[in-house]
Amino acid sequence: MHEWALAESVIKAAAQHAAELKLKRVSEVAVVFGELQAIDKEIFPFAMKELAKKHPLMASARFRVIDEPAAFRCRACSAEFDLKRFRKESDEAEFIHFVPEMAHSFIKCPSCKSPDFEMTAGRGVYIKHIKGSK
Repeated sequence: MHEWALAESVIKAAAQHAAELKLKRVSEVAVVFGELQAIDKEIFPFAMKELAKKHPLMASARFRVIDEPAAFRCRACSAEFDLKRFRKESDEAEFIHFVPEMAHSFIKCPSCKSPDFEMTAGRGVYIKHIKGSK
């Protein structure tokens, strides 16, 4: 159900930004989803299309969903890594998708084996661009 609330927030932000740019019509909105963002990728685009109908500026917009892979950087050795190698080894990578904060319990830096790393990409949702006409 939070897909609808998120879609409503994205539509509102896109419409506000389009108005600030003095666009008469929005033709495209690209939304980036982090790999670790728990969003139903079938419901969200549907919700965007339905909610956009309520905004004359957004009514004919096309919505693109862009996936952003999860990325990590080790604080101990500065190595950068992703989840691909961990998917092959266990089901734990799937659990990390549902509770990203638990990544430290399941994975370690592949270079130095430290559990001290930061998530550098793949966690949020943001508008990448808005296209339209004046």
